[in-house]
Amino acid sequence: MSQTASFSDARDPTLATAVHRRLREDILSGRLPPGQKLKLRDLAESYGAGASPMREALSKLAAEGLAERLEHRGFRVAAAAPAQLDGLIRSRVLVECAALRESIRRGDAAWEEALLLAEHRLNRAARSLDPHRFVANPEWEACHLRFHQALLAACGAPPLLAFCDRLREEARRYRALSNTLAYPGRDVAAEHAAIARATLDRNAEKAATLLAQHYERTGAFVGADLGRGGA
Repeated sequence: MSQTASFSDARDPTLATAVHRRLREDILSGRLPPGQKLKLRDLAESYGAGASPMREALSKLAAEGLAERLEHRGFRVAAAAPAQLDGLIRSRVLVECAALRESIRRGDAAWEEALLLAEHRLNRAARSLDPHRFVANPEWEACHLRFHQALLAACGAPPLLAFCDRLREEARRYRALSNTLAYPGRDVAAEHAAIARATLDRNAEKAATLLAQHYERTGAFVGADLGRGGA
């Protein structure tokens, strides 16, 4: 890359933001797995950016906890630590189960219809693009997000929902690991169906229990692999 291009890149905050967004998505989706070294030259070629915006993006990822700065050796994707996973799952269970109970208490007919529609669309989407191994399907991922958001949508507490979204985002890379390890043995569709039925039956305790088990099952798959040093 020429000096002129590098100078232009360094002065372009939009480019650094775009690179950060793409790197962040690749880490959260599991395309860049935990522990992988983030070599500046390789990344610059892959993402079409100069060294300056790439360093800026990596520094921001490190501040967010998604990358680790290696002394005199650049960066790597943040490790997936078992203790971090356990804390994240416990936080999600505590927060989302509370939001789900309140959503069940406050939800009206329009909320029920929205949840039914979200579940229907999720069931219609293929979880993997390859029936023999896990290849993430973006359509399923989008429907999955909307289903979990629909469960909690009636709780009436936007700050709580925003916190749930943040925890869900942090959990994405662990879920990507779980999908690879558990597919096709895990019947995720049945888990979602059971959660939806209990929710629509207004059985708050059963729905919360099933939601907690749903997240804990993900943790069990990933935690066992992390314990073996797999990640």
